[in-house]
Amino acid sequence: MVKKDKPPVFCEKYCVICNGARAGNGICKALQNLELKIMGKNGCIWGKARTDYYGVTPDQNNL
Repeated sequence: MVKKDKPPVFCEKYCVICNGARAGNGICKALQNLELKIMGKNGCIWGKARTDYYGVTPDQNNL
């Protein structure tokens, strides 16, 4: 269960793949797409926490 008072910092700021993909890096985007196909639309556990907290999947910008 995700605590709504604590933002998912890892996926948002520190994940090389997610940050690179959201910034437009083609290699990171390809790796993220592979991860999303394997793990589901929310991706890894940090991506799921980000989806629950912000309401956007790891491949979407939250702004």
